[in-house]
Parts: sequence; structure tokens; C-alpha cells
Amino acid sequence: MSQAERTAAGLDPDDWAGLRAQGHRMLDDMFDNLEGLRDRPLWQAPTDAQRARYRAEPPRAPGRLEDAHAQFMADIAPYGSGNRHPGFMGWVQGGGTAVGMLAEMLAGGLDANLGGRDHMPIEVERQVVSWMAELFGFGPQASGIFLTGTSLANLCAVMIARDRALGVEVRAIGVRDPGVAAYASRAVHACIVRAMDMTGLGTDRLRLIDTDADGRIVPAALEAAIAADRAAGLKPFLIVGSAGTVDIGAIDDLDALADIAAREGATFHVDGALGALGVLSPDVAPKLKGIERADSLALDFHKLGQAPYDAGLLLVRDAAAHKRTFSYGDAPYLRHSARGLAGGEWWPCDFGPDLSRGFRALKVWFTLKTYGLDALGAVIGRACDLAQALAARVEASEELELLAPVGLNIVCFAYRGADNAAIAADLQEAGRVAPSTTTLAGRTALRAAIVNHRTQMEDIDALVEGVLALGRAQTRRS
Repeated sequence: MSQAERTAAGLDPDDWAGLRAQGHRMLDDMFDNLEGLRDRPLWQAPTDAQRARYRAEPPRAPGRLEDAHAQFMADIAPYGSGNRHPGFMGWVQGGGTAVGMLAEMLAGGLDANLGGRDHMPIEVERQVVSWMAELFGFGPQASGIFLTGTSLANLCAVMIARDRALGVEVRAIGVRDPGVAAYASRAVHACIVRAMDMTGLGTDRLRLIDTDADGRIVPAALEAAIAADRAAGLKPFLIVGSAGTVDIGAIDDLDALADIAAREGATFHVDGALGALGVLSPDVAPKLKGIERADSLALDFHKLGQAPYDAGLLLVRDAAAHKRTFSYGDAPYLRHSARGLAGGEWWPCDFGPDLSRGFRALKVWFTLKTYGLDALGAVIGRACDLAQALAARVEASEELELLAPVGLNIVCFAYRGADNAAIAADLQEAGRVAPSTTTLAGRTALRAAIVNHRTQMEDIDALVEGVLALGRAQTRRS
């Protein structure tokens, strides 16, 4: 590439003034984009012409940075999934913050690989892990690692429990007839089922236990399933509790599950993707009693923690067991040194599946340092209050029906006698509010997950009014 071409593309390493000016424009555009969220549609479908531009041949010649940025602003920024918008309630996704965005910029500029070795980004990740271990009562001996999200964190937790039950030699010889069984509620996230598949244990060895009227696992039914498995010669090796189920946000009786796991000698893991950070809210924390007794805990900062995607975390009480499952210390290129860059006592690649790892912890560190845990707890408490306000509006309407109890921040309801899936799609396409749908007891439910820190009562009102208007229009036509 010639010098002229490099300069035209903004790639000249000496053209810092040009890059700086364009960088300021790009950053200003994103600040404007965040500031104006309410003034734009929550979601809109890209045109066929826009989609076609992203099926072009790969570029061979250099282009201008400002041209790529202009295309981003025209074709990409207005057509995201909408989770930053205050009216987004469709899935359990946080809204991010400007602070998190800036932290991502710093992480990209630093371009640190957090697989291992001796550098300060590793210490930042360790500090956030330490903060969370203290917050959840795991103690200073615990370990943890940032991952893409709770789906991967749950997989890693099942691997650790598998190795604890079958011995670390299973890593070499593989899973044959494991002779073990795992237990979770019927409402558990599908990633737990997938983890049983991916670890070689088999989905047939996962027992899905009935739930009560509040969507929580029934301890007596769990004990009966364990007794039946023991009678059949199977050993219970894992009990999974949900701190917020995916459909309705139910929180299992974690204390009761911890008692059963301790009695049976099973690992007690908590999937806390949706609700674990509720411990920061004085109103929510009592519902999570027993979470501090977990052997491992998976959670997402990109949900209630409001960090940009992606930022999942796995905490493990027994750091030695955690390391036994993932360390490959005999690889010469991963050998620790007593001094130099290959030093450092803690390498994340010894505690998870990735060697190449981005600096995920920085945006969480910035979020916690800037806002503080108490402010995040207040945001979580307010989200739950808004959910209760929505539930109250539903119950006050003869046209609407509440389809599940509201224990956290998810409200499932329906317009009586209407096609609620069509109502959800109509609302999403209108771009003001966006619920999703789920199926409860064979019925289609509108599902409103209130997670975004920008959501206000006016957005709850817009959702209710939108559902009522569309439901009435449907029933008039019929």
C-alpha cells in the first residue's frame, strides 16, 4: 500500500491529527445516538437494499475511515436490536451506559490479551472477581473468570462438577457410562440442557423437576427424583438452582437446594444470569438467601449490571477444583516463569476455555467504580418496582390477564381472547415498546422483562396502552 493510499484511508501512523479529528466525530455521533434514543424508533427492519450492501465482495483496495463511519451511521446504528431503548422489554438485556462505551474504547485501544502473563489488565479482572466473591459470600479462596455470558459460564460449571464427580482423569479418558445424574427445575434455562450434551454426560442424565405455582422447583419432588436415581444405582452429582428463571423470573428456594446438595454430596450451582445481582437491592436480596452457599455461580453484568455486551462471570468456591478442570500446564508455550512477562501467579487460561481473551473486565470495573454498587442496587430495585406497577395495571384491567406471579422484574400477561403473538409483533414494528412472547401452560403470553436503567413509568404506560389498543382492534375485527 502506497503512502498516499494509507493517508487517504486514515491509516498513516503519522497522521494522528486526522485520526484524532475523525475519532472525535465518531465519539460525538455515538453520544448523540445515546442521548436521542427516545426520539427514534426502538426497532426497525433494514431495507433489502441495506442488507444487500452487506453481501458485497470483500474490499481489496483501501477506503476512507470516514466513509466506513458514514455507512455505519446510516445502515447499522439505526437498525440494532433496540435493547438500549427505554421501551425495550422483550428479553433480559441491559441497556449499557456511556461509561461502559468509553471503557470499551479504552480496552480496544489497549488491545490486551487476558489469556495470561504478567500485566495490569489481569489485576483488574482479579479485582472484579474478588469484589464479587466478597459480595456473594464466597470468601477470599474463591476463583472466577469473565466469559461471554452465563451460557458459557454454566457450561464451565457443569464441567467442574463433572470432574469433581468422575475424577480429573475424565479429561483424558472421556465420559463412558457416567453413573451420575443432575437436577434442575423444568423452568431452567436451556443452556443447562446443552451443557449436559456438550460435556458428554448426556441430556438423559438431567432430571427436570416440577415447579410450584410460583415457578420454583419443588424440593420434595427433587428429593423423590434423587431417591429414585439412587435406587437405580445413579449418584446425584449436580443440583442447579435458578436465581431468576428465564420465562417468569422465579427464584428457587436456594437455601433448601443447598441443604439437599450438602446432604447428597452433590455440587450446588446457581444460574444467576437474570437475578443474582439482585443482592445489591435491599428489597430483592432476601429472596436470594442461600446463594452464598453455592459451590459455583454464573451471572451476567450485561443484564442487571448494565455493562455493554458481553460480560458474563463464573465464580467458583474451590479455586483448586476450578483450575484442575481447565489447566494445561504442560504446554511449553503456556509455561509460567519466575520473572519477566511470562510471570504472574494467575493466568485466566488456567480457569476457562479461552487463551485469546479480550479485556471484558474493564467495562465492569469502570461501571462499578463510576456508579457504585448502591446505585446499581437502586436501579435493580426500581426495575422490580416497575414490574409490580405493570402487574397492578394488568390486574386492574378486565381485558388483560396476568399469567404468572411477578417475583422479580418479568411480567407475563395477555389480552383476553386475542392473538398475543401478533400484538407483540405489531408493537415491535411500531417501534415504541417491545415485549417478547413465551408459552405458559399452553398459552401465548406477552413477556415484559424490565431491565434497562432508562425505562420509566411512561414506558410501562405505553406498553399497556399499546396492548389494549391492539387487542381491542383485533376483537372488533373478529
